[in-house]
Amino acid sequence: MKLIGSYLYKYRGVVLLAIFIKLIGTVTELLLPSILEHIIDDVVPSGQLSQVLLWGLGMFAAAVACRQLNVMANRRAIDNAHKISYEVRQKLFEKTLSLEGAQFDAIGLPSLISRMTSDSYNVQSAVQQAQSLCVRAPMMLVGGVIVAGMMDFELTKIMLVILPILIAIVLFVSSKGIPMYSKVQGKLDTVVRIMRENITGIRVVKALSKEAREIERFRGVNREMTKSDIDAAMVMALPGPLMQLFLNIGLSAVVFYGAYRVNLGEIRPGVILAFLTYFNMIAMGVMGMNRIFMTMSKASASADRIRSVMETPSEELPEIMTDETAKGGHIVFDHVSFSYGKEGGTASDFAGTGREKALDDISFEIKKGGSLGIIGPTGCGKTTIINLLMRFYVPDEGTITIDDQNVLLYDRKELRDKFGTVFQNDMIFMDTLHGNIDFGRDLENSAIEAAVQESQAYEFIEELEDGLQYEAAIKGANLSGGQKQRLFVARALAARPEILVLDDSSSALDYKTDAAMRNAIKKNHGNTTLIMIAQRVSSVMNLDQILVLDDGHCIGYGTHEELLKTCDTYREIYEVQMGAMAE
Repeated sequence: MKLIGSYLYKYRGVVLLAIFIKLIGTVTELLLPSILEHIIDDVVPSGQLSQVLLWGLGMFAAAVACRQLNVMANRRAIDNAHKISYEVRQKLFEKTLSLEGAQFDAIGLPSLISRMTSDSYNVQSAVQQAQSLCVRAPMMLVGGVIVAGMMDFELTKIMLVILPILIAIVLFVSSKGIPMYSKVQGKLDTVVRIMRENITGIRVVKALSKEAREIERFRGVNREMTKSDIDAAMVMALPGPLMQLFLNIGLSAVVFYGAYRVNLGEIRPGVILAFLTYFNMIAMGVMGMNRIFMTMSKASASADRIRSVMETPSEELPEIMTDETAKGGHIVFDHVSFSYGKEGGTASDFAGTGREKALDDISFEIKKGGSLGIIGPTGCGKTTIINLLMRFYVPDEGTITIDDQNVLLYDRKELRDKFGTVFQNDMIFMDTLHGNIDFGRDLENSAIEAAVQESQAYEFIEELEDGLQYEAAIKGANLSGGQKQRLFVARALAARPEILVLDDSSSALDYKTDAAMRNAIKKNHGNTTLIMIAQRVSSVMNLDQILVLDDGHCIGYGTHEELLKTCDTYREIYEVQMGAMAE
């Protein structure tokens, strides 16, 4: 609840105004039974019609004022809750984007999505109730007891016996409910993960006719979440019937004891009627407290999950000695080793391999404007090299330098601005074609058009309706794999990067288009340092150096000609692929 309290304090001005209005409305509501008692016991017996009308109008005006004040307070509470939930989601999104790779892996994408959606909604509900129900319910409870006690303390004793029982029920059940709702949110993370996998991979599911299997898989996790939710809801629902039972017992006691005292002439009938109304108000206050505890139980679990992300510490970098720099090349890997999963995370190129290290003692050097090809089987650690170079992760051992400076010493933005990158699983955003290439960098149109030419994307862009080529709205589903890859390369080239990273960026291209794209990059980006990860020997064979990886180890490093002589694995790949091309 620390998170909710901090935002309530931040917006204390508008929150206190909503609470004050709600307080006035509740006080007005508490006066209504007293006015009714006065009308029945004093005004009506007097026989003065004008007084009856006057007090009746007064009671009507108080009822209208009460209604309007409560509506006004509720509207302000809703507005404040939306402002706070907006800021919570915004801050959570910003923090998510700043998470380092290991931190992101440890939390998990499905969990981050559910924290940004269902958890933030639970916080919004709690903030809203904190300004309305959290004022009205205690006021009804405490105010009703005080006013009723002033009216007749003997009848109030019945309430004072019942109330501790009701409060004990609520406190006991809520203490059980909070951890149960935390469990529900954890189950929801799993449901979101399964949904995301199937929505993203819907074509694979359909192509393999595995709809029934995935439906059953989802049914399993959905059943588990539903069961956890039902268990939590049933526990939190227990106070309602129990409290209603004790309230009815108390109400019956008030009626019988009140009637007995009326017969004795100790109290008047109007007091009984007003007292029953106050008893109902007190009951509403207790039930409202129950609702508060239910909402706060959910919100407390959700707020803790959100806060755990927001309070994730900034990246802790190892101490770097000055002699660890000045390695002599534009890009240098010096005895670098790295393992995923140190904070509970995994990575696609390492998961399930059973290895202790994704990379083990990797060293290479790229000169300014030079090129390096990285080749090897799936899961050998190719993408991990890029993750470390761009500082998505921090190496366990060894150093990585760019321009004689350790990458850990760079400002993250300064470092990543050096790169134009096509990732293995890149993303088309729901935007125009121009927006996808520019991506908010305010690039010159000439630079974008040049990048489109170099990436060979112009071939399909020119087929779009005249005048709408770059303003056409696109979705990933509207493009083929080859078209997407050409757009990704155009995005990487458009800013004329110092370092160009192409991670399996031509796997969906035919050999002719791939060759044309590589030639255009070589011709127009001669000063750009190129790192190309590929499965095809033809894509890397003309680069300055080639790094051959297997199981996280370097098994070959040199030029194409050198590797044909010294690396059996590289030679085997070359012979298989080039032989297939010849056929």
